[in-house]
This record gives sequence, C-alpha cells and structure tokens, in this order.
Amino acid sequence: MQTGWRIGSLFGIPLLIDYSWLIILVLATSEYASSYRNGGPVLSWSAGLAIALLLFGSVLLHELGHSLVAMSQGIKVNSITLFLFGGVASIESESKTPGQAFQVAIAGPLVSFGIFLILGLGSQVLPPTNLLASLVKSIAERVAEINLVLGLFNLIPGLPLDGGQVLKAAIWKITGSRFAGVRWAAKTGQVLGWLAVAFGLALCLLAGEYGGLWIALIGGFAIRNATAYSRFTSLQEALLKTTASDAMSREFRVVDADSTLREFADRYLLEVNPFPFYVAAAHGRDLGLVSIDDIRFTERSQWPIQTLHNILKPLEKTTTVSEKASLAEVINTMESGQLPRIIILSPIGSVVGTIDRGDVVKVLAKHLKPTISEADIKRSKEENSYPQGLQLSAIAKTAQD
Repeated sequence: MQTGWRIGSLFGIPLLIDYSWLIILVLATSEYASSYRNGGPVLSWSAGLAIALLLFGSVLLHELGHSLVAMSQGIKVNSITLFLFGGVASIESESKTPGQAFQVAIAGPLVSFGIFLILGLGSQVLPPTNLLASLVKSIAERVAEINLVLGLFNLIPGLPLDGGQVLKAAIWKITGSRFAGVRWAAKTGQVLGWLAVAFGLALCLLAGEYGGLWIALIGGFAIRNATAYSRFTSLQEALLKTTASDAMSREFRVVDADSTLREFADRYLLEVNPFPFYVAAAHGRDLGLVSIDDIRFTERSQWPIQTLHNILKPLEKTTTVSEKASLAEVINTMESGQLPRIIILSPIGSVVGTIDRGDVVKVLAKHLKPTISEADIKRSKEENSYPQGLQLSAIAKTAQD
C-alpha cells in the first residue's frame, strides 16, 4: 500500500515522499549549510538546501536505475518512495534468474557512480570566475562525493542494501536456490546491522560522539529489514513446498446423484452443521457439486421429481486444483476467482478435499512470525479470511512469479 505524498511520476512510476523525509531534509540542510557560513545566512542556507535536494535527487535516480532495469524484465514497479533512510523502489516480483537479479541490484550503484563521474569531472572543468560559479563548483563537488559514498555504501554485502541483493544473486547462481541466496544475504545484513549498532553506541557512550546514534539507528533499520526479508522468503518457500493435500480438509459429503431433491432434503437439509457443499456421485464417479442453496432455490413442487443430476454443478465447470498443487497456486487460484474455497482433486479426478483461507492459515501457522494463536486460527476459519496485516495473496503471487 502506498503511503506519503505523491509528487508526480517518472516512466509511469508514482513518486512518493514519506513524512519522515521532511526530518532528514531539515537535518541535511542544516548540516550542509554549516559549511558555507562565511557566505552569510542566505547563501549558506540556500547552498545547504540545494545540496540536500540534490542528495535526494541522486537517491531518486539511484532507485530509478533499479526500477528501469526491473521494468525491462517485465516486472511491475509500484512506486518509488523517499523516506528517512533514503529511498526504496517497490518492485512487485522477483527477477526470473540470478543474472537478472544481479542486473537489477547493481543498476542503482552504477547510477550513483555515474553521477559521481559526471559531476566530479564537471566540477573540475568549471572555472571559478565569480562567487556564483565558485558556489556551483563547490556544490557539484559535494554532491559528487555524496554519490560516491552512496554507491559504495550500498555495495555493503548485506540485505537490505544493494550489495546484499548482489550477494543473494551470487549465492543463487552457485546453489541454484533463490531462497538460499536470501537467507545468506539476510544473515549477513543482520550481522552487519548489529555491528553498526554496537559501533554507534560505542562512539556515543565512550567517545561522546553523538553522531554514533545515527549509525546505531541505521544498524537497527538494517536488522529489522534483513529480518523481514528472511521471514518473507521463508513464507514464500513454505507456500511453494506445502501442497494442497497438506492443507485440505474433508468438509464435504459424497451423496448419490440419483437421489431426488426431496430425499436429499429429508436427509441433509436439517443437519445442525451442514457441509458447505456435497459431492454428487454415480457409478463410482464424482460428477459435480451440490450446495444447500441449490436445493432451497428450487421450487418445492419439483423436489420429488428432480434428482441431484438436475442441479449439480459439473466438476469440469468448477475451479479446482490437484492435490499436488503448491499452496501458492491454491491461494492464487482462489484469489483470482474471488472464491470462498477451492476444490482439490485426486489424479483420477475425484474430490479429495477442500481448502478455504482458514485452512491456509492453519497449515502455515508454524511458519508465521510472530506466531499466530489458536484463537486467530479459529477466527480465520470462521470468517474465511487471513489475519489482519498478513498479505498472503501478495506473497503467494510473488512466490509463483
């Protein structure tokens, strides 16, 4: 979900500014303005604001580099957001191969290094003929340095940084497993994050350098996001490795398709806990589905005359998946058709089970972090919904893409 202010779009990609961006804009403007105090308050604050805005422009181009390469691979980019720690491109799905993943990852740092070279060389040939030219030269040099640092910093080999994405692609290439790549890159990101927290706090407490708090904060951000990457990928892996047969329940009953509606109603209509549907079968073969509503919507006068053959929904016209289908396929099929549940078929075409959203949550409960309670599992089953904040439909889509 997009949050923050939309300020426009580039190449069809919405550009957003998070509210936290205003904090860093003020801090960056103040920090850079301090270098130009000799020029007076107007010049110093103008220069500081210009550098701060060019910094975020550089971050925007950095993220645009990732986004354009992703789009060239047919991947949708939902947005680019500037926020407290820089920027992030919301890319809808993974690259198909480790080589393509490497291309997306390295594109951002290459843009930053390109800006460094252009501004660095430009500042060298710009003659400081007057105060304004000298100021422009100085700002160009400063922004060039910032982009060099931005490019190098992002190559640190740990998620969520670009270097972590490069490491993920490399391990993916070596092992053949994208999930192994993410796990190793996430672990590296967590270790580096804890080192940054320890170093920052040591600077603050032992050396009195309060800038260390910023380093510790960045480390905490890295830990949180690396952990989120790891959990997200573990859930994706679970969705691909768990099959429909692992999650299905047998919440149906097989009935004789030759039964009249009256016979069916007398036997099943008044049950305290009726099944959501019934499987009508004849001669040992499942023919289709019958629901209680199918009976109720038929004229009572027809009940003794019509059989279940007349009202059943044939299996070939019903959305189904095989019992060997992955849970990701089950969720995607269920969500694409906005179905309350999906029917599971055996290799010979017989109904062997059914899965609703509560069944999905129940089988995934052991993979969810934080763990989900029995009460939440029960609520998901009763309401046929996923717990609030658990975007299983989106996760399943990226798992299969």
